[in-house]
Amino acid sequence: MTGIVELEKLLSSINPKLVEGEFIFCTLPGDLSDYAHLNPLSSFIESEGLSLVLSKDNAKSANIKFEHTYRQITLTVHSSLEAVGLTAAVSTKLASKNISANVISAFFHDHIFVQSDKAEDALKALHELSTTNNNYTRM
Repeated sequence: MTGIVELEKLLSSINPKLVEGEFIFCTLPGDLSDYAHLNPLSSFIESEGLSLVLSKDNAKSANIKFEHTYRQITLTVHSSLEAVGLTAAVSTKLASKNISANVISAFFHDHIFVQSDKAEDALKALHELSTTNNNYTRM
């Protein structure tokens, strides 16, 4: 099953959903296997160390220090990894509202992590982006 590639179709179909809970980003020494018990939502090996996205609750239970918390918004449209411009359009819309966007693209969907206190505003902005593109594509 291939995802959508056309930007206008993607934007009009993003259908953003706010995921329950809060998340943190951290970097830790060692291997992913050392932290598998924390059920990381995402991991990436950088030259500086292992980066993880963890639930706030799991990070607290493991005494992992963090400065900020984030909420996850999933774009439920099945976007292709070959699509061009979706991340840019989403980031630009959120930036216009002074909201940072930390985007993780997985196989089926894109996931945007925004500051916890700006999650509702981010969700509203993404709905605006989708509505604007729905109106545009119908003309």
